[in-house]
Amino acid sequence: MALPLVAVVGRPNVGKSSLVNRLAGVRSAIVHDEPGITRDRLYQEVEWNGRRLRVVDTGGLVFGDDSEFLPHIRQQAMAAMAEAHAVIFVVDGREGLTPADKELADWLRRQPLPVVVAVNKCESGQLGLAQAAAFWELGLGEPIPCSAVHGNGVAELLEAVLPHLPEVAQEAADEPDPIAVAIVGRPNVGKSSLLNRLVGSERAIVSPIAGTTRDAVDTLVEWEGQSYRLIDTAGIRRKSRVEYGVEFFSINRAFKAIQRSDVVLLVIDALERVTEQDQRLAGRIEEEGRACIIVVNKWDAVENKDTHTINEYTREIRERLYFIDWAPLLFVSALTGQRTHKIFAEVNTAVAAHRKRIATSVVNEVLQDALAWQSPPANRQGKQGKIYYGTQVAERPPTFLLFVNDPDLFKENYRRYLEKHFRQNLDFTGTPIRFRWRSKSERLVGRAVQKLEGSLASR
Repeated sequence: MALPLVAVVGRPNVGKSSLVNRLAGVRSAIVHDEPGITRDRLYQEVEWNGRRLRVVDTGGLVFGDDSEFLPHIRQQAMAAMAEAHAVIFVVDGREGLTPADKELADWLRRQPLPVVVAVNKCESGQLGLAQAAAFWELGLGEPIPCSAVHGNGVAELLEAVLPHLPEVAQEAADEPDPIAVAIVGRPNVGKSSLLNRLVGSERAIVSPIAGTTRDAVDTLVEWEGQSYRLIDTAGIRRKSRVEYGVEFFSINRAFKAIQRSDVVLLVIDALERVTEQDQRLAGRIEEEGRACIIVVNKWDAVENKDTHTINEYTREIRERLYFIDWAPLLFVSALTGQRTHKIFAEVNTAVAAHRKRIATSVVNEVLQDALAWQSPPANRQGKQGKIYYGTQVAERPPTFLLFVNDPDLFKENYRRYLEKHFRQNLDFTGTPIRFRWRSKSERLVGRAVQKLEGSLASR
């Protein structure tokens, strides 16, 4: 949060998102040949010549037109500039200087921020210089020819921006990464409203129109001294209803947001209850091994509630999302703020469990206790399963390796019993846990390989 911020602005379809992707070295913002793809503010971190900064992509600015989302896009762009230290004004070198560019330049001159003009789509050297020359007329200093697609001129662009940015103290630059929290769910369940409530400002565009959020929007916030990166995502629909294009890429971004998160807030609409798509999303979160909190939104809109209502909802959700029964449940209202203050505390608990490391001695104590309460099953031939010992081999999620006589002897029922016993004794609230089973023969082979490798290394 201490890193200097540069706002990337311009009229629609001049290549702002492509330039942000090039600066950050990632493909995070959706790039598609259609105006209005970017609507919210999208933040990325950039490192250049030992300096770190953040860039914020904004929607295409159009003045004098209040149709559809354009007023909201202007509001988001202005909010980005309000917190920025400098502006990169992107124009289209192929198309040349337009009246919309001049109008934007007039507006930027009235803002208290330094502006660097990036003339995008200048792929060739001499021609690019000629294309950029036309933009001297804007009166915003030297226009820099560049190509977001090929990377030409991007270094020169950064060199022009850096002198306008404050230096960052080393201790601020070395701060630990914030906890990544992805907010996912079906369209129109209130994800962006929840984000705005958690941030305390109009951070994302909120609309009853499904599909308002298209990108995975990152927002940095702080709560009780801990930093969080909140990732609002596009509403995820069934594959059969998704057409190739912007929505296709939006959903892929949402899935990637789950992958790069520490904790996922699975938002469910209290009025519509648990749907088949909610079940699929929950399955995806479990497959990715991410910590999870189930957030039941619009609780204020549920009519005729009594003391039994919340128990009925809880029972139904647990039954339909049984494969993530380890995820805590929160009944909230993003509209009124009801119980939303509890989300960060639940996130901290889930992250602690997700990153938990258990000593081998403790793992084996829990194993012995589980064996004392319920012995492993035997097959029809009378061969009984044996667990020799176990150890934790990974975290995020916690993963345990168990050495046994034969993994095939341990059926699903006993494996579920063992997981339940581990959860009861080691408190893994909010995170999946994994078990890997290795037979005695594999154990002996592994030891022999290690011994051989050791003898070869000593020669």
